[in-house]
Amino acid sequence: MTERNAVPTLIVDDEPLARAGLRHLLQEIDWIRCVGEAADGEAAIEAIHRLQPELILLDVQMPGCSGIDVLRRLPPPAPRIIFTTAYAEHAVAAFELGALDYLLKPFGASRLATALDRVRASLGEPLPPALDRYGEMLAHGPMQRLFVRSGRSIQPLAVADIYWFEAVGDYVMAHTASGDYVLHLALSRLEARLDPQCFARIHRAHLINLGQLTRFRRELDGRLTAVLHNGTALPVSKSKAQVFRELAR
Repeated sequence: MTERNAVPTLIVDDEPLARAGLRHLLQEIDWIRCVGEAADGEAAIEAIHRLQPELILLDVQMPGCSGIDVLRRLPPPAPRIIFTTAYAEHAVAAFELGALDYLLKPFGASRLATALDRVRASLGEPLPPALDRYGEMLAHGPMQRLFVRSGRSIQPLAVADIYWFEAVGDYVMAHTASGDYVLHLALSRLEARLDPQCFARIHRAHLINLGQLTRFRRELDGRLTAVLHNGTALPVSKSKAQVFRELAR
């Protein structure tokens, strides 16, 4: 890719060493063209209006004007965003809940390359506004939707349409009538953001939508099984069975 056709990219971080490290890593990416840097939110807003970057590597935590504040003040459509942060408690779903990706400092060339691969795959594809997606993650109320990857695109998924969530290794699988979607976050963190009146953890690996529940069934050996509207039968763990046993029939 020629310099002229490379993706104009802005680095925003209040730490000089972090900016220098990113600038060095981006020099190795031939389809990226670093057009500028900003050390705080106010400078970032000015640089975005002036330089019109297609991609922003945006630090979440900055004094005064945070990365989220920057996005709030940008007119739509926002550029493609990769968020960066040094705080592990912010490291939740990447493109599902936030921007195209989410980098936890310190990160190296390999992790950055993975994030940039997602950017490259998304070029030419419409994306939901990054602020909307990230706002879902930071909102104080129960989460109403997730953002999931479907092929090369990212699409919203109402949590009410999800039958159940299943922990599979380091990921979570969201099972719906239209298909299954991989989420890059822990089941416990997802559970904390869902309405406890609507979703219940019945097993260490299963979190069900109570609106999709037909009944709790008592098996011959005494175990409980949750039966969903689509016919799926999921085991209830012994520790959770005490809570649901009175509902079984």
